[in-house]
Amino acid sequence: SQQGCDPFAQTQRSKLQHRRARINQQINKEMRMRAGAENLFRATSNHKVKETVALELSYVNSNLQLLKEELEELNSSMDVYQNESESISVPMIPLGLKETKELDLLVPLKDFISEHYGEEGVLYEKEIKEFMELRQAMRTPSRNEAGLELLMEYYNQLYFLDSRFFPPTKTLGVFFHWYDSLTGVPSHQRALAFEKGSVLFNLGALHTQIGARQDRASLPGLNQAIDAFQKAAGAFNYLKENFSNAPSLDMSAASLTMLVRLMVAQVQECVFEKMTLLRAQNDFLARLQLAQEAARVEDVYSLVHQTMSQPHVKDYVPFSWTTMVQVKSEHFKALSHYFAAIALCDCPAPSDAELLEQEKAFLQFHVTMPEGPSLRVLLQDPEERRKLGKAHLKKAIMKHEEAMRIHGLCKILRKMDILQEVLSFAHKRSLSKYSEIDHEEDFFETGEAPDIYPKTQQKPEIKSPNFSQVKVTDLFHRLGPLSVFSAKNKWYPARRVHLMRGENGFGFTLRGDSPVLIAGVIPGGCAAEAGLKEGDYIISVNGKDCKWSKHAEVVQLLKSTGKEGVDIGVITLQGSECPKAVDRKAAVMSSGSGMLKSNKENSRKSLMNSKSASTLLVWSKKSKRSKKSTYSGVPFTAVGDNEAMY
Repeated sequence: SQQGCDPFAQTQRSKLQHRRARINQQINKEMRMRAGAENLFRATSNHKVKETVALELSYVNSNLQLLKEELEELNSSMDVYQNESESISVPMIPLGLKETKELDLLVPLKDFISEHYGEEGVLYEKEIKEFMELRQAMRTPSRNEAGLELLMEYYNQLYFLDSRFFPPTKTLGVFFHWYDSLTGVPSHQRALAFEKGSVLFNLGALHTQIGARQDRASLPGLNQAIDAFQKAAGAFNYLKENFSNAPSLDMSAASLTMLVRLMVAQVQECVFEKMTLLRAQNDFLARLQLAQEAARVEDVYSLVHQTMSQPHVKDYVPFSWTTMVQVKSEHFKALSHYFAAIALCDCPAPSDAELLEQEKAFLQFHVTMPEGPSLRVLLQDPEERRKLGKAHLKKAIMKHEEAMRIHGLCKILRKMDILQEVLSFAHKRSLSKYSEIDHEEDFFETGEAPDIYPKTQQKPEIKSPNFSQVKVTDLFHRLGPLSVFSAKNKWYPARRVHLMRGENGFGFTLRGDSPVLIAGVIPGGCAAEAGLKEGDYIISVNGKDCKWSKHAEVVQLLKSTGKEGVDIGVITLQGSECPKAVDRKAAVMSSGSGMLKSNKENSRKSLMNSKSASTLLVWSKKSKRSKKSTYSGVPFTAVGDNEAMY
């Protein structure tokens, strides 16, 4: 069975997760104290008590503030997730996993099995424990493909849990507890969708950690980082589109929009790094391209910064993230001007053959045309090139200085030597280039260089999670085919019927597989006498369980009975007696292999509110109308043309 990481192995990252869990518990405790104090404050009319409670509240609130700051420091521990390579790469922002409380499903599921399925709950203890072990393992996934598969496996298993144990009209009575990844605030809900959404969030978070630890000094490392951040964006985007009204801030639409944009920006930054690795640096067109790539990175980071500064987001996004994003935006703007200057100053003037191509590229390079001579003259005149290059460098240096100033405002980032090194290296590089091309006799005023038009060679993709890559088997397969034995169907208690074979056989027609259906009963025949009805499902023959049996197997069992007759166990779905009452849109589930086909959330479980005011809407499989023959309003799964009289 799948294993999570050993939570006690003292890796840097598990120490982080431990501290995070500890802070989450403390926040939980303080929140309970605060709720208690607030209730007392509202309830009492005694002035003295009110004063004491108000004092206690101010303590609790300042404790919460300190805990949240400690958690923010943790969320900013980017260096733990970065790689150990010698080369300098700018750090990326990874997300911490959401923590959850243990969940004991043994009693609720056993009770549901005996109440709803009419079977001994005790007989399913092994399956229930296996499910709980899988949940325990997915709390500490390893930071690699195996960890991702573990989360996917659990997510897919929740689809079966939902179909088997969560009827549309009532809840199991269990609460799913999850802590906010950014604030540590606990939330709980009875809705299984909250559990699904939180697992999906962790899938995205794990991708960010895998992306942040790649060695981006090499092409394979860069490609893996790009893939990881694209998949992280896909997981957060999928969560935003399919789940709504989450009780925790990290899963709100505003927060997920921000996370998707942040991931896209990190992809774009990796693409820039990839271009610097791939391009011959000394070529004029390659340098223009790099300048445009850098401008594109600046563009996406400034969008992330705007998103992080919105009212519902800015209060809980770690200050170090907002600062880092702003620093990167300024840094890449500086780089775009630096590469523009290098293209102009370090590359020779074009030959006549090159001129047309260079002119064409330069036409689409600036946001507005530079002042001065025509492009053709500019490109062929080294002095004009130096002038414009100098203007670009002047702007680059201003932006480097701005990046360093903003970096200095955040004490957490000040501790990050790597970022400091990158910024100061880029700054010094631009300064030395400036002094190299600056002539003492320059009497002209250095003009204002226009900005560079953003353009990328590789647009980031948002890659949705591919749930079907991890195949899972329904742990509760033994309960019978989902088309009949699901939480939303109800049936009358099983009946045992003793049937004798008459001269004309048993007197019924059978149809379909797993379970086989009695499609018609001949009036006055043996089956009618024995009390079998049209619409009954055969679940056993002579004590042998037939829920999963194919048509031919059941027929074979019936045919092999002698004069003593046969014992048949049948069930009747409630509502199948009158066709109108039946759920015509009964979903046709695939038996056993069960992969998710479509999964939009819908609101059928709004009564699943826990104490939190909003509810997380719950996903139900979009029903596909059964194209297969439906007889008297009962849904069939595998109906062939094999209806026959027996």
